[in-house]
Amino acid sequence: MDRNMFSQIAQITDHLFLSSAAAVSGERVRGLSITHIINCTMDIPNLHVPGVDCIQIHVDDLPSANLSLYFDSVSDKIAQIHQRGGKTLVHCVAGVSRSASLCIAYLMKYYHKTLEDAYRHVKQKRSVIYPNFGFWRQLIDYERRLFRTNSVKMVQSNIGWIPDVLEKETRNMVWFSGPKSSSYRYSSRTGRF
Repeated sequence: MDRNMFSQIAQITDHLFLSSAAAVSGERVRGLSITHIINCTMDIPNLHVPGVDCIQIHVDDLPSANLSLYFDSVSDKIAQIHQRGGKTLVHCVAGVSRSASLCIAYLMKYYHKTLEDAYRHVKQKRSVIYPNFGFWRQLIDYERRLFRTNSVKMVQSNIGWIPDVLEKETRNMVWFSGPKSSSYRYSSRTGRF
């Protein structure tokens, strides 16, 4: 895994950026001409930068969290900002699940990309993205609502139900319960969590 990605701000389109919370600073936001920040965390406060509007969406990074409630409103907001010549940064804690899912939803709605194509586009720009499986299910439902078809489906694997676009990536993983956590992800290929 490229740990440097956690400190980078990835440019998804000419007006949409994705990052972790740790990567966000006033200097970097100004340097990229970002005019709006969408903060998708429960408790990280908004960054206060003169001339930059911040919106906070309080949502947990849990498979049971209903992120789909925000797919349309966040996508519409990003589109409105773009129409006015602005640029948007979407971040969550790690820039891996919540914020990545919202960027994927935006590409589906406004760029008419399939879920698979939107995922692969965002993954190419920010290699560490990994929406949780609950968000994948919600994105699959969103794609069906938008296009009446699906490019991604959930399939059974050795770690449970996963989106088929992750079959190769998760082939050597196993899940087990730990003493203080409900599950850990372990790659038998690398021997790391």
